[in-house]
Amino acid sequence: MLSTAFTKLVGCEVPIQQAPMGLISSPRLALAVARAGGVGTVSAPLGVDSQDLTAQLDALLEAAEGVLSVNFVTAEVNRSAVAVAAQRMPLVEFFWSEPDPALVDLAHEGGALVNWQVGSLPEAVQAVEAGADVVTVQGTEAGGHVRGQTPLLPLLASVLRAVDVPVLAAGGIAEPRALAAVLAAGAAGARIGTRFVASAESGAHPEYVLAVLGAGPDSTEVTDQFDVCPLCATLPRARVLRSALDALAKLDGETVGAVVGQGGETPLPARSGIPAHENVRGAVQAMALYAGAGVHLVNEVQPADRIVRELADGAEQLLRAW
Repeated sequence: MLSTAFTKLVGCEVPIQQAPMGLISSPRLALAVARAGGVGTVSAPLGVDSQDLTAQLDALLEAAEGVLSVNFVTAEVNRSAVAVAAQRMPLVEFFWSEPDPALVDLAHEGGALVNWQVGSLPEAVQAVEAGADVVTVQGTEAGGHVRGQTPLLPLLASVLRAVDVPVLAAGGIAEPRALAAVLAAGAAGARIGTRFVASAESGAHPEYVLAVLGAGPDSTEVTDQFDVCPLCATLPRARVLRSALDALAKLDGETVGAVVGQGGETPLPARSGIPAHENVRGAVQAMALYAGAGVHLVNEVQPADRIVRELADGAEQLLRAW
């Protein structure tokens, strides 16, 4: 069994956290990862109020086994919602904003640990100084919104030398060898997203999943083309499948499709940063198909618990052999 400072701190069995991916990281995915011994993560909707979040998290916790986390993005965070999350979840996370000691204190007051995802060494140091219990370093290989400019391994090495809290690695980790490599380099665990896009519990649109499965080496690109979203408004940099950029260039019109909800359909603008989740329709191939640099290693859809076990068991075998 892989035991690290992170697993001991948060109480999970294996040093794997499923990355928050907005509507792609469905509650069923988070629950499956947690039951398998990792940390399952859900994303707090942007602007969510405390009452709605309370209902969402309480429903999630009714079925929960294992360790769950809730992620907040941007500096425009509803602080009462953070308090609600901290009272219910063992781990509260933040990303896409400068580390804020007040938010860390608020989460601690509710009884939660805090993980802050960063894209640079100065930001990692700032997060620890703000009181974060865990730091996740995101390399440029990561799928989705990319905050920093440094590849994962050099960033990981510099942060490990500078901080004394558990550090998770994020970016391009999609198979056991990559997980073993970051653990051998000193990480206390890994945050993994793209591999779980192709899970049975994923909230991704089927066409998105097929695009991930069909991607080859060097099939992703960091771009500013999907810049219609709150995160993109501050820093329009995201790693997507290059096929999505090709399809976007051929798109004719100002919309790419629609989001289907209980109240009907809402038009989805071209260049929207909303990922292609299961409730969209339209030109899915021209939507934001986020994927990390390790996407070519994802070649089949599996249940999330099997993904967790294969990653953990494979990494453990490699580390023993090394």
